Amino acid sequence: VQLQAYGGGLVQAGGSLRLSCVASGRTFTRDLMGWFRQAPGKEREFVAAISWNGGITYYADSVKGRFTISRDDAKNTVYLQMNSLKPEDTAVYCCAADKHYSNPYSALGYDYWGQGTQVTVSS
Repeated sequence: VQLQAYGGGLVQAGGSLRLSCVASGRTFTRDLMGWFRQAPGKEREFVAAISWNGGITYYADSVKGRFTISRDDAKNTVYLQMNSLKPEDTAVYCCAADKHYSNPYSALGYDYWGQGTQVTVSS
């Protein structure tokens, strides 16, 4: 079982990036999928999550209106479109899967985690 995040990079403030999380090893179509981030010296924090059918999305207040989470189950992939990026968005972004559909905002409920991708936003 593997989750692999792609798409990070260096971008100027106000720019955009799209992260992808590709799942393999099992079917994630019934899972809640989430994105979390961790900046240096800070705790890991929730960014966004999406229900198994894409019908419900959840966002941290800090990214609401700027980030959009989506999923393509045919490709076993979850996306995070990040617009109007700010320097405070700089972090390592990780995707995760929750097969039991617990609290989408808490990292404790997620069963599978992928390696992260670095996002750096310059001012």
